[in-house]
Amino acid sequence: MITVSTLLVICIGNVCRSPMAEALLRARLPGVDVRSAGIHALGGHGADPHAVALMRDRGLDLSAHRARQLFSRLCMRASLILTMDLEQRRWLERHDPALCGRVFRLGDFCVTPGGVGSGFDIPDPYLGPRTAFEHSLALIERGVESWCERVAPSATRLPAPPQDGPPRSPSFARISPD
Repeated sequence: MITVSTLLVICIGNVCRSPMAEALLRARLPGVDVRSAGIHALGGHGADPHAVALMRDRGLDLSAHRARQLFSRLCMRASLILTMDLEQRRWLERHDPALCGRVFRLGDFCVTPGGVGSGFDIPDPYLGPRTAFEHSLALIERGVESWCERVAPSATRLPAPPQDGPPRSPSFARISPD
C-alpha cells in the first residue's frame, strides 16, 4: 500500500476529466487532500455541463468547481500526481524533474479496455457529445478504482453508476506495491 496524504489530478483545461476524477477520489478517500488543476486551465471556468450532469447521476456535485491553473507549489506539496495521459505525465516530469516517481497516469495500473496490456490514456471529451464524456468517465472510474485499491484498499466504494444495459464487469490489474 502507498501512503498518500495529498493527491493532485491533472488534465489540460481542468473542466472535464480532472474535476470528475477529483470528485470520485475525494468521495472514496476522505482522509486524503484531493485537488485538481490543468496544464492549460481555463481559469475560473466551471466544470463542463456534461461532467456536472454525469457526476450528479453519481450523487456528486461539481457545480461549485472552478478551473485552476497548475503551478509548481501544487505539484510540490502533492504526494501523488495523476495525469490523464502519458503526454501530460512526460510534460510534468520534463518541466520539473523533482516530480519523477510521484507522477503516474490515472490508468497506469489498469488492464486496457480491450483486455490487452497494462495501462491506458483517458481521452479528452472537451466540446464533445455526452457519449464522449461517458466513455472518458468510465475509464476514469476504472482508474480511480485501481488507485484506491493501491492507496486505501478499505476505501468506501461508491454506488454503481446508472446503466442502460446489463451490468459491466471491469477487469482490474492488481500490482503489488514495491
